[in-house]
Amino acid sequence: MIPEHIKSVIELRLNDEIISSKIQSGGDINNASIIKLTGGESFFLKWNSSAPDHMFEAESKGLRLLADAKTNLIIPDVILTGKNFLLLSLLVPGSGNSDSAYNFGTELAKLHQHSADAFGLDHDNFIGKLAQSNNPQQNWADFFVSERIEPQIKLGIQSGEFESNLIPIVDTFHKTVQNLFPNEQPALLHGDLWSGNYMFTKSRVASIYDPAVYYGHREMDIAMTRLFGGFSSDFYDGYKSEYPLADGFEDRIELCNLYPILVHANLFGGGYIHRAKEILRQYS
Repeated sequence: MIPEHIKSVIELRLNDEIISSKIQSGGDINNASIIKLTGGESFFLKWNSSAPDHMFEAESKGLRLLADAKTNLIIPDVILTGKNFLLLSLLVPGSGNSDSAYNFGTELAKLHQHSADAFGLDHDNFIGKLAQSNNPQQNWADFFVSERIEPQIKLGIQSGEFESNLIPIVDTFHKTVQNLFPNEQPALLHGDLWSGNYMFTKSRVASIYDPAVYYGHREMDIAMTRLFGGFSSDFYDGYKSEYPLADGFEDRIELCNLYPILVHANLFGGGYIHRAKEILRQYS
């Protein structure tokens, strides 16, 4: 059931009434529904009555950044943003084939060719419900450690999931990773690119959503596509045809995925905690 205060705001701002709401499953953080108005339009609604301040505002900014890149990827339109909700255009799901997967790869590669003067972003945002700091830095390894790895470890120490003796290990980890990543320009990233955050639409074109956008090393996005089983081989072939990865990427996948694994450790605990510690110590 959509909270009454959210329903009222949407109806007031759209000058229409919600006549039906169909709950959508699959989200770990937020509630979601497809709503229909008396005028006949339907939209996708996300809400969370206990959302951190600015969480949905940050997500709307991320979606607009992805849309402004003007690739052929389908990005949901932001209709309304509120403190506890986000209203988006409704995407009609379809099925993909080898061609659509290949094109998905090429279009993501085009997204990654949008660059900036530094790694980071001009505002902070969120990954899941966790704060994501994006203070700009010129060096990727410095950004990776200080803006991605350290904050998650400190959060885990505060919650009791991690031991405080991991802090000295981070210093050694920082020195180790300085020379491991290939030297590349900052790339516009989706930031949370796993299989649950994309779909093929009715037109067989890929849509991406639920971003945690920033300018980072593009291997972060590609590595995360491999975290929970990977995308199709056609997707990777398409990506490589447009923007080949540097040598040694396969050896860096686990290093890149330390960040989302730390995020999962802080959100869900369990085996992610042990895996995060293993990777951290492997590179320290």
